[in-house]
Amino acid sequence: MGNVVIKRVYEAAASDDGYRVLVDRIWPRGIKKDDAELDLWLKEAGPSDELRKQFGHVAKKFPAFAKAYRKELDGSEALEKLLSLASDKERLCLLYGAKDEEHNQAVVLRSVIGEQLGTGGA
Repeated sequence: MGNVVIKRVYEAAASDDGYRVLVDRIWPRGIKKDDAELDLWLKEAGPSDELRKQFGHVAKKFPAFAKAYRKELDGSEALEKLLSLASDKERLCLLYGAKDEEHNQAVVLRSVIGEQLGTGGA
């Protein structure tokens, strides 16, 4: 099993990114689909519109967001797909559009995947 990394979709693709999956429900502003160099856009992996709006990318709301998002992910097909990819690929790169690199859904996803696969999110 490979490792799971996270990266802003606005950063240039790198040869060591591995399998690149956008985990935002909404397409990131200002990026053409061809320029994103994605292997997969897994919209369903992003938080629900309601949860995303509640969070609003406010750092102090992140703990509550992470808890609610984990509930949304529990047993979801999107999480199962990501777990499968993380097991099958040398490296899985979760891409997100948020400016905040510490408080976003990809951080939570990486942690959940690591917990599920016993790698601690690394």
